[in-house]
Amino acid sequence: MHRIIDRIVELFKWPVAIFLLASLPALFSSLDYFSFANLRYMALFGGFLFFFVSRSMMDSSVRTSMEVLAHELTHAFFALLTFHKVKGLKINADDSGGSMCFEGDGNWLIIIAPYFFPLFGFIAMLVITVYQWFAPMNILIFIVMGYIIGYHVDTVCSQIHEKQTDLPKVGYGFCAVFLLPANLWMLGWMLAFNSRGWGGISVFNSLIWQLDKKFFSYVLNLIGL
Repeated sequence: MHRIIDRIVELFKWPVAIFLLASLPALFSSLDYFSFANLRYMALFGGFLFFFVSRSMMDSSVRTSMEVLAHELTHAFFALLTFHKVKGLKINADDSGGSMCFEGDGNWLIIIAPYFFPLFGFIAMLVITVYQWFAPMNILIFIVMGYIIGYHVDTVCSQIHEKQTDLPKVGYGFCAVFLLPANLWMLGWMLAFNSRGWGGISVFNSLIWQLDKKFFSYVLNLIGL
């Protein structure tokens, strides 16, 4: 089964990247549609800033270990999503990196996943959803979301460098096209969740689609088509 999934995923590699690149104007424009001047986002920005304050006080080895663990878990998560059996996960004792073994050859999505997908953010959104079944939302939830967004931004930025072994596997050209819009889309998801939960993510995706259509129509009119 995973071989079939891998082939399908590989077929969509460049179409997805090109679509995301074309969606950059919409992703930037979507910020105008968020109502940031409210308590939810004030708390979120507070959590975001608190992450970077706490980061400066955190032991470097602990911070690195967390980044490596999150990195390998994200590889494993996408391996499972694409029907690969995960055989093992290893974190080097000196925090120099780690590895994740799975059945089959894999695909580009497994390789690139830690560089755009906020696994801890996704887990937090699931936990918050369960929490809402038993208690109302409170300001602490929004602070936590901001903290996790800060963690995601910091982790992605620290992982993208010339010594990273994953990036050449998918190609630097592909990374240049894919990573920025993919990260903006994920950040949009988390901001939208902070506004209206999972329904907010659905609204955000619809907004991007509408802005894309408006932008594409503008470009076609501009070139006379």
